[in-house]
Amino acid sequence: MATALVIGGGGQIGRLAVPALVADGWDVRVLARDAAAHGPRVAAWGAELVVGDRHDPAVLDRALGHGVDVVVDVVAYDDTDAEPLLARRDRIGSAVVVSSAAVYVDAHGDGFETDEFGAFPLPVDEDQPTVAPGRGSYATGKVALELAWRAAGDVPATVLRPGAIHGPGCRQPREWTFVKRVLDGRDVRVLAYDGASRFHTTSTQVLAELVRLAAGAPGDRVLNAADPGAPTVAEIGVAVDEALGVRTRTVTVPGPPVDDVGLTPWCVPRPMVLDMSRAQRSLGYVAPGVYAQTVRPAVEWLVEQARAGDWRAAFPGFARMEAMGDFFPYAAEDRYLAGVARDG
Repeated sequence: MATALVIGGGGQIGRLAVPALVADGWDVRVLARDAAAHGPRVAAWGAELVVGDRHDPAVLDRALGHGVDVVVDVVAYDDTDAEPLLARRDRIGSAVVVSSAAVYVDAHGDGFETDEFGAFPLPVDEDQPTVAPGRGSYATGKVALELAWRAAGDVPATVLRPGAIHGPGCRQPREWTFVKRVLDGRDVRVLAYDGASRFHTTSTQVLAELVRLAAGAPGDRVLNAADPGAPTVAEIGVAVDEALGVRTRTVTVPGPPVDDVGLTPWCVPRPMVLDMSRAQRSLGYVAPGVYAQTVRPAVEWLVEQARAGDWRAAFPGFARMEAMGDFFPYAAEDRYLAGVARDG
C-alpha cells in the first residue's frame, strides 16, 4: 500500500484531504502537535497520528519512518519548513505543498501586500509574476517555500495556490462576517465597492480533491486552487443567507469603506480571479461544487462553534484579521443607513 505523510493534517485542509487519501487507498500518517485535539479525529479517518513538532528532527524521522511515497504539507510557511524535509529527500517519493495566491503581483509589482492592490489580468494563471522570495512577509515566505521544493528536482513537487479558503475548521473563517450579523439579529449588510469585490474563494473540498489527484500523479507543477467561478462579495452574502435560511437586505457603498462601513475580508478594489484550466488539463480535475454548495458545511460549523462561547476564542484567525478594521461597525453603519434614508 502506498504511504502518505500529511503535515498539519489535523487542521482545516486535513479534515477533508486525509479522508480523501484514505478512501483512495493510501496508508496515511498525520503529523500534528496536539494529540488531545487531533487524536480521535485522525483515528476516525483511519489514519495514524504522529505527535510532535515538525522542526524536531527525531519527530520528523519518526513521521517519515523508512520512507513515504508522498509528503503533503498543508501548513508550511517558508523555506525553513521545507529544508528539514529536503534533507531527508531519500525517504520522500514526491510532495504536494500548499502555497497561496497571495504570491502574485501585477505588471507593476503590486499585489496583496503592497499599498496599491494589484491590477491583475482576468483570470490569473500560474505564469503570472510573483513577489521575490524572502522571509519578511507571508507572500515572500510562500515564494521561498515554493522555490525550495521546485529546486529539488529528484522529488517531484506539486505546489497549490489557493485563494480565500473556506470550510469547517477554517483558521480565518471570513464567512463569520455575515454569519455573526445574522446571529446578532442584523437584517442588513453594507458592502463597499458596490458589492462587486471579487477575491476568489477556495473550498477545502477543492484542496482535498487536488491533493488526492496530485498525490496519485506525481509531477513538478504549480496549480491554482479555487472554486469554480469567483463570486462577488454580494453573491457570497446571498450564499451565506441561503445556508442559514434567512434573507438579508444589501446596501452598497460606491468606493472603499468609510469608517469601516462596507468593510469585509473580501474587500478589494479590483478583482482577483484564478484560472483553473491547468489543473483540469494536468490532473483531470473536476470541481466538487460551486461556492454556494461547498460553503454550507462551513456556515453550519461556524454556527455550531459560536454556540460554544466567545467567538474570538473560537476563531482566533478571524480575530487577527481585525487589524484590517471593524467588520461589525453597527453604530457607524446605522448612522450611514439613516443618512441614506434621509437623502433618499
